[in-house]
Amino acid sequence: MIAIQNLSVEFSAKALFDNINYVINRRDKIALVGKNGAGKSTMLKIIAGLQHPTSGTVAVPGDTTIGYLPQQMKLADETTLLQEVRKAFSHIDDMQKRLDYLNNELAERTDYESVEYQRIIDSVSLLTENLAIEQTENHEAEMEKTLIGLGFVRDDFNRATAEFSGGWRMRVELAKLLLQHPDVLLLDEPTNHLDIESIQWLEQFLMSKAKAVVLVSHDRAFIDNVTNRTIEISCGKIYDYSVNYSKFVELRKERIEQQTRAYLNQQKEIADTEAFIERFRYKATKAVQVQSRMKQLAKIERIEIDEVDTSHLSLKFPPAPRSGDYPIIADNVGKAYGNHHVFDNATFTIRRGEKVAFVGKNGEGKSTLVKCIMGEIPFTGSLKIGHNVKIGYFAQNQAQLLDESISVFDTIDHVAVGDIRTKIRDILGAFMFGGEASDKKVKVLSGGEKTRLAMIRLLLQPMNLLILDEPTNHLDMKTKDILKQAIKDFDGTVIVVSHDREFLDGLVEKVYEFGGGQVKECLGGIYEFLEKKKIASLHELELSKSPGTAPADKGGNSTKTNSRPNPDKAASDAEKTSTPRLSYAEQREREKMLRKAAKKVADAELKISELETEIATIENRIAAGETDSDIFTQHQTRTRDLETAMSLWELASQEHDDLKARFGK
Repeated sequence: MIAIQNLSVEFSAKALFDNINYVINRRDKIALVGKNGAGKSTMLKIIAGLQHPTSGTVAVPGDTTIGYLPQQMKLADETTLLQEVRKAFSHIDDMQKRLDYLNNELAERTDYESVEYQRIIDSVSLLTENLAIEQTENHEAEMEKTLIGLGFVRDDFNRATAEFSGGWRMRVELAKLLLQHPDVLLLDEPTNHLDIESIQWLEQFLMSKAKAVVLVSHDRAFIDNVTNRTIEISCGKIYDYSVNYSKFVELRKERIEQQTRAYLNQQKEIADTEAFIERFRYKATKAVQVQSRMKQLAKIERIEIDEVDTSHLSLKFPPAPRSGDYPIIADNVGKAYGNHHVFDNATFTIRRGEKVAFVGKNGEGKSTLVKCIMGEIPFTGSLKIGHNVKIGYFAQNQAQLLDESISVFDTIDHVAVGDIRTKIRDILGAFMFGGEASDKKVKVLSGGEKTRLAMIRLLLQPMNLLILDEPTNHLDMKTKDILKQAIKDFDGTVIVVSHDREFLDGLVEKVYEFGGGQVKECLGGIYEFLEKKKIASLHELELSKSPGTAPADKGGNSTKTNSRPNPDKAASDAEKTSTPRLSYAEQREREKMLRKAAKKVADAELKISELETEIATIENRIAAGETDSDIFTQHQTRTRDLETAMSLWELASQEHDDLKARFGK
């Protein structure tokens, strides 16, 4: 479908890509992998037509549509959420305008036998057919399903996009892209701004509904589940495997072993040839053989060993000074902005040496609680930081806070003190910024390289409580594995805020879930936590809300509520099983919720019945020979309304079934 032919890209006389060739087929789900700075984002931009190669071509058929989601983009601020997402269907308005224009032109022309007149008629027929297909699609229901899948709630639909935080606005752009159903989806780190539940929804969407996909992601579980082909960029070349990432890792290891053996054999051959030339260079009787060996040596195509395997990131956190037994003790901690409650009654204790995860939907208060611990914002309740606790904090936007106008070396030199200043080059080399790389300006670094540089700054200070807020964003697979091992080896206390299931697996022994204005402690690792949530309610993190509590604000706060969250009403099914006795008020509240959900189902069924009756009446009129042009328009409109009503009935029924399952009805 898309052919990349003899593609080469050079930056400052250095080859990023060297004569690359491959084809993207119609149903390919491709993971584009390689170390940070290898050129993955550049490749996507070239395919999208946003950047031109030094040489070579990207052949895209004229009828092929491409959708591209970059890591960062400028977002609109003048519309509501629904208005912005409806722009995904702007092509329908364009088609209608084009059809109106052509119809007007036909009405004015009299050259009925001309080739041009026939061409216009053909265009009108094609546009009419395409518009009819588009208008049978239920775009409103599709928009709602996509937005809810990406973590929005219906109360968000009429909010201005300017009210959302950057991560949520990126979800808006992703929703628009998915709704366009392009032939090829190019996704650059799509999971960076998604929580675990939204990532799982996106996985299902890409597997079942997307056509061709080329994605860059460092979420191993995500790309393993989505992709069926892996293309690695390394040393300016590509290695193409028709397998998912995990299988690719095994095959790549075999390739490197073969490559290494070939390299060593070649080095021995070169050394033997050079030794022969040097030994007999000045002997006349060997002149012919020497010349032959010199020509042979010049023709050898030198084998390169993969640069990732010759660059070893060395990451080790400094020894942790001993702290008190309880670095953090929280007692009824709460945070609200006016009447907007983020969370309340958070009570927990983190012991020295524990490694815990903060998880939950974006906007539920994970980063807010971190800011409370750091003393950056006021809060209610008691939050005690233990004796001799020294906090090392990696913020979610840490890489963006770097001064882009200075070099990599100067970035570290400005914060290093004492003897460390004499070892800056060694430290940078350990983080793969050796040699000329240390003199690069920060502004030319990739996202992963900036994250590594920000991590170096963190390592220059002794600490015993490490707080990492989304530390894996933009890091490549290998660097994430090294960071994970360094955290495991760290002898202090660690709090990790992350949506990366693979990264958290085997790293944390306790999970704190944020949602519904509460912070719940869950013992066990991340997959035990997810399994428990599935048992309690398959999409509980996404759907469960405390009665009287509005959804979380996507700007980082909680949306308006008239009362404080009630922990009893947000309890999981498992908790309800163990405490079956409910107060009269709670029973009434449950019955009220069930009645309301049942009424929505009944109303939807009534609407479907009414529309089916109307459609049957219209079809009887058509069968009787009525040919009024409006009757066909009425039939098309009522059919579309029926599809919308069916989708609303489906959503209402699902909501009713979920409530019955939660309440054991």
